[in-house]
Amino acid sequence: MPTVVGVRFKKAAKIYYFDPMETRVTKGDFAIVETARGLEYGEVVISPREMAEANIMAPLKSVIRKATEEDTQKLAENRVREKEAFNICLRKIKNHDLPMNLIDVEFTFDVNKIIFYFTADGRIDFRDLVKDLAAVFRTRIELRQIGVRDEAKMLGGIGCCGRPLCCASFLEDFEPISIKMAKDQNLSLNPAKISGICGRLMCCLKYENHLYCKNGAGRGAHCERQEEPKIGTLMATPLGKGKITAVDRKQHTASVQLTPNNIIQVEWDEIVDASQADDI
Repeated sequence: MPTVVGVRFKKAAKIYYFDPMETRVTKGDFAIVETARGLEYGEVVISPREMAEANIMAPLKSVIRKATEEDTQKLAENRVREKEAFNICLRKIKNHDLPMNLIDVEFTFDVNKIIFYFTADGRIDFRDLVKDLAAVFRTRIELRQIGVRDEAKMLGGIGCCGRPLCCASFLEDFEPISIKMAKDQNLSLNPAKISGICGRLMCCLKYENHLYCKNGAGRGAHCERQEEPKIGTLMATPLGKGKITAVDRKQHTASVQLTPNNIIQVEWDEIVDASQADDI
């Protein structure tokens, strides 16, 4: 199995694997690596380890060297130039009267390419804009249209919980979120309460969804919802009828009060509505 290191180029971004070669980089180091779009500066977040080839995206690129002080200084200079490029692109967009919203600008480490990220309601003909930008910067130009979730991840912000956005803090990839997850958790279906600042369903709806699935299905598994007993209802158990006093969603059990001094714990599968179980 090949030995690889994991490198991340931005906070909360996807981790990519590289061949460490003879560089002896380890977790916490910064390194210059070879990528499909040129040389890049990234942080090693996974120390050298063996990994099955099936888990590696071929071809496996290499770590060129540990980052030096000169590399770090160049990265800082690129960050300054990115801000300048952002302002230049804003003016060009205004001159061409294009209905697009510029979000971010990214220089590759070797300035072999400049990527401009933007949002728009539909497709944009930006060919003339690309020509103008190429004439100014004299390098390869890429304009990349992104969605509103990617916009929130890039810009960051504070969620309704009062904490920094999950997507900008630790989520590497976006997972599918559905309105069914909110329904299964008995949450309000008011869009204003279950939507993030991006306008899409909040990513955190996924976090506890597996607790509401039958047999505690994993987060990536299909969720067949196990009907949750309601507190205060009269239910029938193998030991008799009683009132539901508490529900443990994680363990899929309920506390049933059979008599004033007798409360038992019963799994959800073992209780049914009392009106439908007169024979119990």
